[in-house]
Amino acid sequence: MNSILKLSLAITVLGALTSCGNTESKKETAKVTSKQECYVAVDGTDTAYLNLNIYKAGNVDGDLLIKYTGKDQNIGKVAGKFSGDTLFVDYTFTLGNTDKPIYKNPLAFLKKENQIILGVGVIETTLGRSYFVKGEPINFERGKFTFEPSVCKD
Repeated sequence: MNSILKLSLAITVLGALTSCGNTESKKETAKVTSKQECYVAVDGTDTAYLNLNIYKAGNVDGDLLIKYTGKDQNIGKVAGKFSGDTLFVDYTFTLGNTDKPIYKNPLAFLKKENQIILGVGVIETTLGRSYFVKGEPINFERGKFTFEPSVCKD
């Protein structure tokens, strides 16, 4: 094998190894570089707690607990992304302290000043996946919960 071919092969292998390492470090940096925001909302005797981890890349995950008076509480995780001032997430949750059944619904929150407002929209399900209907507006004035900043608890 001539030396130019060997050198070319070595550079290709080194470049592939370096790019793999960079991809991992970028993923780790995006995951580590974040801020945590916590909120609480009260509507009559119903209460909701929203804890968000907001990552550098704009992705969001966290926890949402909704306590309805006289009903099982909704306990679950949110994961999604901001689009402008609107946070779109999938809410995966259970009712009460049981692991089954597991429900998954889309939610939309409007970030307005220091509040986060839960919106109401038309949802349809296709092939077992629920989503907001395209072209139908999400109403943030009819939402049940307006979240105020709260102290984050570990």
